[in-house]
Amino acid sequence: MSTLQQIRSGMSQAWDSLVDGWQHLYRRAASAITRFSRGKEDDEQSRELAARSSGWGVLASEVYDDEDKVVVRLEAPGMEGTDFDIEVVENYLVIHGQKNIERERTDGRYHILECAYGSFERALPLPEDVVADKAKASYKRGVLRVELPKSAAARRRRIDVQVH
Repeated sequence: MSTLQQIRSGMSQAWDSLVDGWQHLYRRAASAITRFSRGKEDDEQSRELAARSSGWGVLASEVYDDEDKVVVRLEAPGMEGTDFDIEVVENYLVIHGQKNIERERTDGRYHILECAYGSFERALPLPEDVVADKAKASYKRGVLRVELPKSAAARRRRIDVQVH
């Protein structure tokens, strides 16, 4: 095998390995990556910032199963509690939200702050059947917390077994 063929073979193996790695990363992170769609930009600066933004963001979340409820936590900093619309659709908790552009600027010694924007939707699978009408949500320090009581059929029951 010539040197050129060895280089081609090595490059092919490296490319395949890179593709496999990206696919593995995508499968592991797909549920945390959220697409932000463009909202209405009111002025030229907002449109410019929106055009430069990639439109993707990570909203880390966790779902855990308590004894009598399912608790969902979603990290969404820079929002207000009223920015969320929350609903249960089949066995998914669907969270819609709207982030607005925040821009801060200082010309002397350059102090520039640009933040995320747009609307998003996250659908998180629920491990158990829940009673959506009795759900409670709170938003504190950039974390949305939703508590969903389990349906009577989904609650764990303790059965005492007597050993003879």
